[in-house]
Amino acid sequence: MAKLKSAKKKPAAAAIPPTSMTAADAVVATMLGHGIDTLYALPGVQNDMLFDALFNASDRMRTVHTRHEQGAAYMALGAALATGKPQAYAVVPGPGFLNSSAALLTAYSMNAPVLALVGQIPDDDIGRNLGHLHEIRDQAGIIARLVDHVARIRTPQSAPRHVAKAIQSMFAGRPGPAALECAIDVWGKEGLVSPQAPLSPPKSSIDATAIRKAAKRLGAAKNPMIVCGGGAQDASEEVTALSAMLQAPVLGYRRGRGVLDSRNPMSVTLPLAHELWKDVDVVLAVGTRLLIQHRQWGMDKDIVVIHVDADPQEPGRLRKPAVALIGDARPVLQSLIAELPAHNSKRPPRTTEMAERQAAWRKRLEKIAPQIAFLDAIRAELPEDGILVDEVTQLGFAARLAFPVYKPRTFLSPGYQDNLGWGYATALGAQDARRDVPVLSISGDGGFLYTANELATAIRHRIPLTCVVFSDGAFGNVRRIQQEKYGNHLIASDLANPDFVRFAESFGAAAERARTPGELRAALNRAFKRRDGPSLIEVPIGPLPSPWEFIFLPRVRGN
Repeated sequence: MAKLKSAKKKPAAAAIPPTSMTAADAVVATMLGHGIDTLYALPGVQNDMLFDALFNASDRMRTVHTRHEQGAAYMALGAALATGKPQAYAVVPGPGFLNSSAALLTAYSMNAPVLALVGQIPDDDIGRNLGHLHEIRDQAGIIARLVDHVARIRTPQSAPRHVAKAIQSMFAGRPGPAALECAIDVWGKEGLVSPQAPLSPPKSSIDATAIRKAAKRLGAAKNPMIVCGGGAQDASEEVTALSAMLQAPVLGYRRGRGVLDSRNPMSVTLPLAHELWKDVDVVLAVGTRLLIQHRQWGMDKDIVVIHVDADPQEPGRLRKPAVALIGDARPVLQSLIAELPAHNSKRPPRTTEMAERQAAWRKRLEKIAPQIAFLDAIRAELPEDGILVDEVTQLGFAARLAFPVYKPRTFLSPGYQDNLGWGYATALGAQDARRDVPVLSISGDGGFLYTANELATAIRHRIPLTCVVFSDGAFGNVRRIQQEKYGNHLIASDLANPDFVRFAESFGAAAERARTPGELRAALNRAFKRRDGPSLIEVPIGPLPSPWEFIFLPRVRGN
């Protein structure tokens, strides 16, 4: 046998010599090296040198300036949710940071990879309470309540490492936001800076014994169910395969919508999943807390939980599961798919049964027929890969129950913060990051005016977002609660609104009014064809039937 020749070693890549640059230049260069090419931001004196660096890199880094700090942060959030990739925003300290904090909190609750760059007062004076412009006591301590990683850049040499570690932290265990502070007198400091390559997040090894144990439990199940949260968004293919192997219905609510195509009869929303819950014997929970199931629907000794989560602390938070599978959903489920055939029982197909159950629930959901008619008009015009961003509004609640979602990351809902007013600016960021597909924001008149000023941002940066404002002259959900539970004691729920069509037109946006589902569909058709700027459609509505009987569902098992 001929002697094998040893493979020649590739020459090591030549080290890039350190380059003289400012801390601000180093931050921008490192973000670019990590694939972040857009910064959502508001300028201010503490960040002047950062914006000068952005000017110098404007051929490679886009700066999208908004009209309010919450708009910048929500835009970064929307871009992160729509792409699954890191996004960044920059604000001044104190009031600037606090104005962005609701969006940063929402990014934390939605496990979104958002990087906050927050300015600071002069470095030596931080913590001395001297009364500097925008000074705030223990800003880093406040930020630390909203993110898992916060650090301060002190020198230009350390800037690349700080950026790399912040981005690495976003994907270590449970994904989420990170923040970096930099003082007004540090941004402009110069020094010899070495480039920093991206740092790989630590990967947890998959426990083969736990996989086998989970496969045996699932394989023996008579009535399994898969429950998906936001952590399953990048495991759609695997969830679809497991559903078919197990003949298991898949529940996606809010953050889990779109993991399994709604056209698949096994894809169920909240009320049908609740109907099935009493007979479920094994639950595969993927990237979800299972809070609704634990706290509302009920658990008992006859239900086995197999919990997949990137955060090792999550599976036992409410109740210790039979099996905890720790790691990113996709590789964990791939291992489960490989192991399951050796243990899987043969089950009769459930396609016909589930199609009949789906039809029965469509009939029952006719109680909210006015909302569904508008949602049907939206679904008819929004492409399969188009993105819907819901809001804390009557149409948003109905959409979580009845809007068909075909692909992951095409239904953006605010998760457990469920914060009124998040929708328009978040959708604006999603549309900016995904210029290749239409994005639609649905809001009530109450929520829309939280960030309606960002119409100016949409015009300035030619972002082709379409928004539909369902206008009833009230915080409609608040008003209904006051009517039904508090003897019609109406207080602080009525609204004074502008003419939304004229309001949007005053910014230069295309705008029109639609009064019926048919008119809405025609207006959406026109709006989606415009790709050079924003559109607004106002839909005047009256009181709508309550969706709450389909959301707050009673306990069906356990104590």
